[in-house]
Amino acid sequence: MNRRSLLRAGAGLVGTAGLAGCGLLETEQRSVRSPPLVENRPSAVYYPTHVEGMEMIGMGTAGDYKVAAMYSYPHRFWNVDVTEANITKIQSEDMVHLMATVWDPETGIVLPETGLSVVLSKGGSLVSEEAIYPMLSQPMGFHYGANFEGEGDGTYAVEVDVGAIPNNGVRTTGSFQDRFTEPSSATLEFEYSEKARNEIAYRTLDNAGDEGAVDPHEMKMVPNSTAPTKSELPGEVRGTATTGDAELVVSVLESPPAGIEQSGQYLAVSARTPYNRMIVPAMSLAGTLSRGSTEVFSDTLTRTLDPNLNYHYGAVVDSVESGDTLSLQVQTPPQVARHEGYETAFLEMPDVEVTL
Repeated sequence: MNRRSLLRAGAGLVGTAGLAGCGLLETEQRSVRSPPLVENRPSAVYYPTHVEGMEMIGMGTAGDYKVAAMYSYPHRFWNVDVTEANITKIQSEDMVHLMATVWDPETGIVLPETGLSVVLSKGGSLVSEEAIYPMLSQPMGFHYGANFEGEGDGTYAVEVDVGAIPNNGVRTTGSFQDRFTEPSSATLEFEYSEKARNEIAYRTLDNAGDEGAVDPHEMKMVPNSTAPTKSELPGEVRGTATTGDAELVVSVLESPPAGIEQSGQYLAVSARTPYNRMIVPAMSLAGTLSRGSTEVFSDTLTRTLDPNLNYHYGAVVDSVESGDTLSLQVQTPPQVARHEGYETAFLEMPDVEVTL
C-alpha cells in the first residue's frame, strides 16, 4: 500500500532524525533544504551534504516502553529492499520529518525491531495514520521516521503505537525476558508553526563526501543507540572484523544469557557503525566456527536483545578454543532505511573471518 494512500488530504508531522540523504538511484535532488548529492560517493560511511537540528515533541510511557518524538525539516532518505537502496524524495506537500525513539526505561537501551506506527490528528480529526520506517542516521543512530504532510500551524496529537518485539523474531534474554511482549501506545501533543520549524538549526558541510561521520545529537532525556564499547561487553572480546563498513565485534561468554535453554559457551556478535558506534540491526547473519579442518558449528545467529550485551547476533556453541576461526556471512544486509551518509554503506557485505 502507498504510504500516502490513507489520507492524502491531510498528512502529518511524523518523521526521522536530523540529517539528510538522497538515494542511490538518483544522483541529484534539489530543494530549499537539500543540496545536490556529492558525486562518486564512497561505498562506505561518509559526511553528508548538510546536518539539521530537531525539535522535541515530547516523551511518554507506552506499556514496557519509553517513547519520544521529535521533528525537523522534511528530507530525503533511502529505503532498503533486500540489497538495494531506493530514494524517498521530498514532496512539495511535506511539512516535517517526524522521528520516534523507543527505549527500555530501566536500562536506557534503545529497542529496535518493535514495529512502530503513528496516528497524527489535529483538533480531534485524523490527519494521517501509517507505519513509519526503522532508520539509521548519523546524528540519531537507530530510530523510526518519515516525512509527513500537515494541515498548517496549530496543535497536533501524535499517537505512537509500539509493537511487540518477539513478534518480529527477536529473542529477549536476561531481565528482558517476558518483557516487550505486548503492543502499547502513548499520545503526545505539541504546537507546530512553520515559522518555528524554519528556525531549526541547519548547516552545510565543507567535507561532504569524505569518509567519516558527524557527531551524534546530544539529547538530555533521550538515549541514543550506541553499542557497548569492547571493554563494556560481557565475556571476552576475541576479535573484530569489518564488512560493508560495519564493524562486527565478537565476544565469547562462558554460558548463555538467562532465558536460553542450552548448555555451552555463547558466541555474541555486536554489529555497529564506524565512528559513532551505533547498533546495526535487522540483518541476517550466519556463522561457521572451525577448528583446523573440522567444522564445529554452522548456523544463523539469532537476533537478540539483552540488557548487558545490548542488541546483538548470538548462538550457543559447545566450546570456543584459542585459534578457532569464525567465518561470518551476511545473508541479508540490514533492512533499515538510511539517511544521507549511510545509504552507500552496509549493503555489499562480503564474508569475513575472525581468528578467535
